[in-house]
Amino acid sequence: MTSYADKGVKPGVNYEAFHHITFWVGNAKQAAAYYITHFGFRYVGYQGLETGQRDVASHVVGSGELVFVFQSALRPGNKEMAEFLGQHGDGVKNVAFTVDDARECYRLAVEKGAVSVREPWTERGGGGDDGDGEVTMATIRVYGDTDHTFVEKGTYRGAFLPGFAAAKHGPHALDAVLPPVPVSFIDHCVSNQPENQMVEVTQRYERMLGFHRFWSVDDKDISTEYSSLRSIVMAEWNEKVKMPINEPAKGLRKSQIDEYIEFYGGPGIQHIAVRTGDIITAVTNMKKRGAQFLETPKTYYDDLRERLQHSKITVVEDLDMLEKLHILVDFDDQGYLLQIFTMPLEDRPTVFLEFIQRHNHQGFGAGNFGQLFKAIEREQALRGNL
Repeated sequence: MTSYADKGVKPGVNYEAFHHITFWVGNAKQAAAYYITHFGFRYVGYQGLETGQRDVASHVVGSGELVFVFQSALRPGNKEMAEFLGQHGDGVKNVAFTVDDARECYRLAVEKGAVSVREPWTERGGGGDDGDGEVTMATIRVYGDTDHTFVEKGTYRGAFLPGFAAAKHGPHALDAVLPPVPVSFIDHCVSNQPENQMVEVTQRYERMLGFHRFWSVDDKDISTEYSSLRSIVMAEWNEKVKMPINEPAKGLRKSQIDEYIEFYGGPGIQHIAVRTGDIITAVTNMKKRGAQFLETPKTYYDDLRERLQHSKITVVEDLDMLEKLHILVDFDDQGYLLQIFTMPLEDRPTVFLEFIQRHNHQGFGAGNFGQLFKAIEREQALRGNL
C-alpha cells in the first residue's frame, strides 16, 4: 500500500466536487423509485415529455449533496442508448464534476487527447421551477463508454440544472412510513479496467484532467486464495474528487473484477462510495427499507477485537452493533473508517454502492479487502462465476 505526496504541477482549473452521476437504464422512472425506496433518496427533478424533452426521460434523485440521474429513451430507434444497454445493461454513463471553468477544463482535456463528446454549451434557467441563472457544461471521454461532464454552475440557483422541473409534491409518501437515511456526498467513484490497462487509464487522467496518484495497492497487498486486484486512486489537486482505478491480477479463479468486465462488456464504473456521518443509523434504516448488503463472518469481528486491543485508536461505535450490521472497520495509527457494500443493484453482477464513514482516515479499506473479496467470492460461487 502506497500513499503519494507529489501532486505534480497545479493545473489552471479547480475541481470542487462530484456534481452528479448519470445512469443509462431501461426504465428511468422505475430505477429512480428503487433508489428512493431502498436508500432513502429524495426526488429532485424531472425532464421529459412534459418539459418539452422529446427524446430522453431523466429522473433526478439525491440525498445531501449526492445526485444521481437516471435516463432512458422515450422513442424507438435511439441507437446510442440501445447499444449501450445491450452491451452493458443498466450502468453509469457519465460522472460529472463541479468545476470553476468548464470551457478551460474541456480545452485542456481535448488538447491532451481526450475524446470530445460535446463542446462547451450554456443552459439558462427561465426562473420558476428550473431556477434563475446559467450553467456552462462540456463533455469528454477518457476511456470506454464512460463520459465526464464539467459543470460550471456560475450564477445558477435551481434545484439541479436548467430545463429540469423541480419536484413539486413535497416529501415522498414513503417518508411517512420508512426511516430516513443520513448520507452526505459522494466520497469516491471506482472504475474497473481489464488486466494491464489500469496504468494506461491512470496516465490519461494525469495527462487529460490534471489528476495525480493519491493512493495505491497491488496484488501483494490485496489477495485471497483465489483472486486479487491492483488499484490506483486518482485525485484532482484539491483532493475532493477521487477516482480509484482497478484491474484484476492473475489468480486461481475469476476475480470480481473479471466478473464485472465479463458481464458489463468492458471497462466502466463498478461502484460509487457514499459518505455518511452515521453509518449505523444509515445501514439500520436502509435494511428496514429493503436494501441488501454483503455479509461478513463472525471470525472477522473476533480478529478485529483482538487487533484493536493492540491499536492506538479507539473505535467509538459499538462493535457488537457493527458486527450485527456486517459493517467493516479499517484503521491505522491516526484513525479509522467504517464501510459496507451493497449487493449488485441489477441482475448483472456489475454496479453496487459502498457506504463509508471516516474518522481521520483517508484510506480505502485496504485492511478489509481480503474479507470483502471473500464475501464477494461467496456470492460469485452462488452465481456460478468464481
